[in-house]
Amino acid sequence: QVQLVESGGGLVQPGGSLRLSCAASGSIFSVDNMAWHRQAPGKEREFVAMITRGSGTNYANSVKGRFAISRDNAKNTVYLQINNLKPEDTAVYYCNADILTFGGRRVYWGQGTQVTVSS
Repeated sequence: QVQLVESGGGLVQPGGSLRLSCAASGSIFSVDNMAWHRQAPGKEREFVAMITRGSGTNYANSVKGRFAISRDNAKNTVYLQINNLKPEDTAVYYCNADILTFGGRRVYWGQGTQVTVSS
């Protein structure tokens, strides 16, 4: 059984910062790509950022320069540093990871963590 658990969300004023974490646990052989997505109220889930096992990164244009994704392979954990938060960043943030287990390789999703940007 594999679990992804996000943490670090909360209520932040515009211009503030947050660091989200997502830890994968369970019977894991290896974790390949890890990513963050978000879903704002009334909108579809959208891609935010992705990081490979070798720390190559890719970002949505809307977050370039303000968001930074990183990972700790020893801890099977991915992070998302969010700076200069804007009200339009309000969303539930989900992580996912491409994980190899005894049963094979598949993408797992976390349950999400709420980020609310408001004064």
